[in-house]
Amino acid sequence: MTDWILSVEGTPLAGSVALGLALVSAVAHAIFGALQKSRYGPWDSRGAIDFFVFTISLTAGLFVLPWPQPGLWPILLGVWVIHTVYKCVQAMAYTRGAYTVVYPVARGAAPICTVIFASLALGERFTPGQWAGVALLSGGIMALSGLNLRGKSLQSETMLAAIGLALLTGVLIAAYTTYDAWGIRQSADPLVFLAWFFVADGWTFPILAIRRRLRMAPADRLPLPPLLLRGFIGALIAFVSFGAVMLATRLDKVGEAVAMRETSVIFAALIGWAILREPVGPARAGLMALIAAGAALVQIAA
Repeated sequence: MTDWILSVEGTPLAGSVALGLALVSAVAHAIFGALQKSRYGPWDSRGAIDFFVFTISLTAGLFVLPWPQPGLWPILLGVWVIHTVYKCVQAMAYTRGAYTVVYPVARGAAPICTVIFASLALGERFTPGQWAGVALLSGGIMALSGLNLRGKSLQSETMLAAIGLALLTGVLIAAYTTYDAWGIRQSADPLVFLAWFFVADGWTFPILAIRRRLRMAPADRLPLPPLLLRGFIGALIAFVSFGAVMLATRLDKVGEAVAMRETSVIFAALIGWAILREPVGPARAGLMALIAAGAALVQIAA
């Protein structure tokens, strides 16, 4: 696969491949987000997922793939710092506010922040039409959060803290997306970078989750086997979700890949409607159309 990715780089085909990868990532990310909506909570769920992400990636890095070039180690240290801060802030947001409110706020803030960061750090340029598309996309996602806020008290300090942490999560998503895109472009072999990226990203949260679980009263600890099964499935989906979008950012503009990836909120709503029998309604359907139009405009106006 590495040879094929490298052969596509810089060719007219690269943009189409990046678009396809971003769409695959969007679907996978919607499933990944749904897996974290469980009775186990964000700390345990993410800890279980990252445990399998770490062990599978470490095995591949040590025994299957070539050793990374020396210059990648400082980059991977940066990966660990940014992603650990992001996951902790995200978990704090999820423990203070409803997933249906926190998730759209974070994902809505991410695209426009990513375009700004990619412009400043990577020198990417976007047309006025693309900026308009990103604004439509982010605005539509944020409006979904507004719909989900109906019936909830905004005066609650906990809810206000959750929204603030969700906005910070969106900024951190943009920061790690831009940094990861730069990092994978520095590697001669993108799959080697991805393997060690997941190693660097995956070892901390299992430790935090185990420490948190040990502090709990035995009666409060939920069964471990279902959590581990959820973690294993989540790890496989995480490889697709994060790996696909990172390959897309190597092949094409970061902002364009992220705009398409954030259509995951549409797929999440469709999954909820088709599998969980969650109602969509006219307002939600209209916002989903707005999000899709924004993502399409980012591609068309390039």
